[in-house]
Amino acid sequence: MRYYLAIDIGASSGRHILSHIEGGRIVTEEIHRFANGNEEKDGHRVWNLDGLFAEIIAGMQKCAELKKLPCSMGIDTWGVDYVLLDKDDKRVGLSYAYRDSRTEGMDEEVYRIIPEDKLYERTGIQKAIFNTIYQLMAVKLKEPENLSRAESLLLLPDYFNFLLTGVKKWEYTNASTTQLLSPKTFDWDYELINMLGFPTKLFGKLSMPGETVGELSEEIARKVGYSCKVILPATHDTGSAVISVPKEDTIYISSGTWSLMGCELKEAICTPKAKAANLTNEGGYDHRFRFLKNIMGLWMIQSVKKELEAENANEDYSFANLCKRAEEADISSIVDANDGRFLAPASMIEEIKAACRESGQRIPETPWELARVIYRSLAVCYKKAAEEIEDITGKHFDRINIVGGGSNAEYLNVLTAKETGKKISAGPSEATAIGNLGVQLIADGVYGSLAEFRGAVGDSFELKEY
Repeated sequence: MRYYLAIDIGASSGRHILSHIEGGRIVTEEIHRFANGNEEKDGHRVWNLDGLFAEIIAGMQKCAELKKLPCSMGIDTWGVDYVLLDKDDKRVGLSYAYRDSRTEGMDEEVYRIIPEDKLYERTGIQKAIFNTIYQLMAVKLKEPENLSRAESLLLLPDYFNFLLTGVKKWEYTNASTTQLLSPKTFDWDYELINMLGFPTKLFGKLSMPGETVGELSEEIARKVGYSCKVILPATHDTGSAVISVPKEDTIYISSGTWSLMGCELKEAICTPKAKAANLTNEGGYDHRFRFLKNIMGLWMIQSVKKELEAENANEDYSFANLCKRAEEADISSIVDANDGRFLAPASMIEEIKAACRESGQRIPETPWELARVIYRSLAVCYKKAAEEIEDITGKHFDRINIVGGGSNAEYLNVLTAKETGKKISAGPSEATAIGNLGVQLIADGVYGSLAEFRGAVGDSFELKEY
């Protein structure tokens, strides 16, 4: 039996998913799960990278305990966040989280060098204040000594791969989230990097999903009890999630902490109209583009749930119950789920109430009313994004395929079908891990193409229709 290990680390949790092929179907098994979240340090939001790497190792050790040793493994995480390494490959500065506020005003600093419209025309990436380009501008202006000490920059999955193998690789799909790539050359835009005053030596040769990073180092192999190949999946979690969308030529929503809604294209659309709609052209598997919109997603309900549980641990605030009770609530207020005010508020509950108050709508008072406002607001955002995608691509889509953990939110799926007037397919829920595994399976010759793998996903996992 050949096993494959996907390590999928999201902004709120991580999991190790082990897979094998049985009777022609993809079989998956979760063997390790752990919590994640950014922490406060020196007044900044940062990631506990040492803690995350310890969890990576702990989950790998479970494979040895189960006597199910993977022939290969791959790691994916969220995009944009990175580490700087010095000449001794030690981390330089803090491991900032994308929700940290140090990037405030950095967009204007970038636009002094290159106008916003020219930057979009050049990179095809939507403006988000946490993009790596703005994070690096913050380092350049606020911590220049760190930039001068740095010899390389690795996005987080590449950094974890380096810790596992001692080999540095820069994976393309995640690198596209930096807003420093050219969608025409599929490579770093070194002219842009020079213009911005970032050292070009930080950015190494890009590698594509499916390439081998290397074998586990002797030290890591001893720790986990075996050796295996480390393969590059689409290391950006959305890139992996899109790989597992069972059907081609559909609108997808990768639904988790963020809702990434879009379609696949063979060529990037970097027009003023696409920029005005804040649509992005992120790198995908096989040189495809993920033409999508970044929507605030389940972050809002996750934050509300956390606050509610802190206030009353005895009440059932599970997502299933929040969905169920939201459906029964009676409130029609909605907010703009994409408003920056919801990115990192001190209290999500109070921010939603304030947004309703300011717009003259009824203020949600109960947990279930809050949940209803969030879910209805998301469905309205989905409708608008679907209309923009169809308008700009000139394509019509009959169906939306929702993948990821949010595909289990039945009430939201029903609302999305109602708002958009499209058929909804929901699943698979572990889409990111499955897409991660897909690249490994294709690299190992189990499937001959992306289309063949997608067909296997449809045959192996239950999809719900709305």
